[in-house]
Amino acid sequence: MASTSDIRNGFTFRHNHDIYSVIEFQHVKPGKGAAFVRTKIKSLSTGRVLSETFPSGHKVDEVRVERHKMQYLYKDDMGYHFMNTETYEQARIREELIENPGFMREGDTIEVLYNTEDNTALTVDLPQYIEMEITYTEPGIKGDTATNTLKPATIETGAEVRVPLFVGTGDRIKIDTRSGAYVSRV
Repeated sequence: MASTSDIRNGFTFRHNHDIYSVIEFQHVKPGKGAAFVRTKIKSLSTGRVLSETFPSGHKVDEVRVERHKMQYLYKDDMGYHFMNTETYEQARIREELIENPGFMREGDTIEVLYNTEDNTALTVDLPQYIEMEITYTEPGIKGDTATNTLKPATIETGAEVRVPLFVGTGDRIKIDTRSGAYVSRV
């Protein structure tokens, strides 16, 4: 058991029959009344973000987690298959645990968050930014770069992102994996 003084970003605990990770927290000591901790927590099973307030000294059930570097191997009808880069053990992970599976290429190394109590995968964390090549997009019209207009483009994994008009087929771009947004040309 941990108390509210142990809460920090990334802290993982069990609350209301689910496992949550702390995204933001703030210890508040009002002039009158008891102190409390205001948090934003993310459910690791559903991905929902909640605002929760805990009184100072409140006990929470901490969940021990480990991060493992894993290599993405392939996808089939059973799920996504990964290999631990240290032990060479293979694991199958359900698609629901991966936030943006369309941005993973075979052979990419990613981090998987494991619950150490029962050795189950909780989430798959892609790198924040990835570089991909555009395999198809409509050609831009010369001189049409004055506006912030975006057009659809297909990247090498088959996922579709929106890019500015000046980006063409064969260009390498940087993508934010959290939002799926175009960042820059590489």
